[in-house]
Amino acid sequence: MMTTRFTLDAREIRQQFPFFQPHPEMRNLIYLDNAATTQKPYAVIEAVSNFWAYHNANVHRGGHGVGAKASELYEAARGRVARFINARETAEIVFTRGTTESINLVASSWGETFVQPGDELIVTEMEHHANLLPWMRLAEKRGARLVVWHITDSGTLELDQLRKLLSERTRLVAVSHISNVLGVINPVAEICRMAHEAGALCLVDAAQSIAHMPVDVQAIDCDFLAFSGHKAYGPTGIGVLYAKRALLEEMPPYHVGGGMVQTVRWDRLRWAEPPAKFEAGTPPIGEAVGLHAALDFIDSIGREAIAAYEHELTEYALARLQEVPGLRLYGPREGRTGIFAFTLEDIHPHDIATVLDSRDIAVRAGLHCAHPLSERLGGPTARASLAIYNDTDHIDALIDALHYTRKVFGYAG
Repeated sequence: MMTTRFTLDAREIRQQFPFFQPHPEMRNLIYLDNAATTQKPYAVIEAVSNFWAYHNANVHRGGHGVGAKASELYEAARGRVARFINARETAEIVFTRGTTESINLVASSWGETFVQPGDELIVTEMEHHANLLPWMRLAEKRGARLVVWHITDSGTLELDQLRKLLSERTRLVAVSHISNVLGVINPVAEICRMAHEAGALCLVDAAQSIAHMPVDVQAIDCDFLAFSGHKAYGPTGIGVLYAKRALLEEMPPYHVGGGMVQTVRWDRLRWAEPPAKFEAGTPPIGEAVGLHAALDFIDSIGREAIAAYEHELTEYALARLQEVPGLRLYGPREGRTGIFAFTLEDIHPHDIATVLDSRDIAVRAGLHCAHPLSERLGGPTARASLAIYNDTDHIDALIDALHYTRKVFGYAG
């Protein structure tokens, strides 16, 4: 068994999470399904609970103190997000229900306004459905052409291939920062630069990167970026769309209703300025407060420190996974994060997950909301994914359980 020295102590970090503490209703679970959702620290749970208990009111239009406090907390969360991703101003941050709604907002508002018949939209073969289906539907609605940027056999994207795909008809390149199946880290800054040189925009799906590495929208120079709170130790039901201010000003509203207009007359509507123009109705106030606390939690550890530790843990896991006979791991060996999609002999991935669950190890199995990619890989896979509270003991337990799984299904050795 390999040994290495790690920069962070995951056992101490787990002390900040109730999920990992003894409780009559809880199993002593090794949680390796972090690409689907992360667990929540006490700080996030307490922030949300405190809001509902002591500050619950609707925002922006109340004429009383508790409403003013709720508005203050909600807008403070927006400012926290802007600082976290280095947006130029808070007006570039739109709160949504998650990555999926953020990308649908762009496809519906920007796409249905500016994409014309014959235009082209480039998507990668590795995209999650959240960053694929909105563009497929937009292409169908507008008579545009969906252009697929295929992966290599090793699971990476070649920039030379993108150069061949870009044309004067390209309007958008949509790319995930980190693949939720292959774990590969894509060179999004270079992709955005190439898109801009061709006169196109670039949207980055940062759902899998936001909690695991620094994300700087100005350094990337993306036009749009989306992520979800629940994959970054925050609540479900809260997401972020970052968009450059000039684009938000040009885009029509996605939803209409209360709070997103300045003037309503029978003969005239005047929309509010961004970001309010895109936040019709009562927003996810408590969830935004929780997201604020989650980003504070991440920064309390340090994003550079998290990235370094998870890289060390990923290297450890890659080495140990090679010890399992009959295991096929997908994605490149280098330039990846702790997301491991794999098959084991001819055992169905759902059976792998069931056996691992019997050993108190939680992984995911299936097509991972990436059907075209799964088809390219040959079908469903099992997937283990890491977070800051995982450690080598968890990897060792996974490897032992995979050996056990082989024996359960009659494989020797």
